[in-house]
Amino acid sequence: MNMIDGIYDDGEWISWDYINHQLYIQDLKKEYPAADIKIVQIFEDLVLSAKEYWEQTSRYLQIWGELGELYAEIKYGLERHKPNAPGSDGRIGNDWIEVKTISPEKSDEKIQIKRAGNFNKILMIKIDEDFNFESKLISRKELKKGTGKFAQHSWNNEDSSG
Repeated sequence: MNMIDGIYDDGEWISWDYINHQLYIQDLKKEYPAADIKIVQIFEDLVLSAKEYWEQTSRYLQIWGELGELYAEIKYGLERHKPNAPGSDGRIGNDWIEVKTISPEKSDEKIQIKRAGNFNKILMIKIDEDFNFESKLISRKELKKGTGKFAQHSWNNEDSSG
């Protein structure tokens, strides 16, 4: 091994690949301090695969909801319910959370949510065309009052309706 492949420290060679991987893991721990790093790596692999698929085919993989919930899990510590559990997607502390994902395919930045759900907060996740993630945690009280089965809420909180 030579200096191009790594560095020599304390009697052994350490590869640049190993060093770069350790730096990458440190960055992940900094961005997602409470998350299981293996789950974070799976999340990043899924996002990369979805992005590469888009670049190759000009078609999106329809995994937005799962990506949104996984992001909520690693970024906010969402403890998800079992799949298909009614009412909400999980808990963050004492709050019951409904996760709603806005994909880059949507022309508007609105979510639609069932009024009957058992949640007190909504975690809106927005994924842009470059597969960057943004999020907003809003209170259920921010939804406009109404009588319909569904409520809508805009990312910018404009034109929210019932």
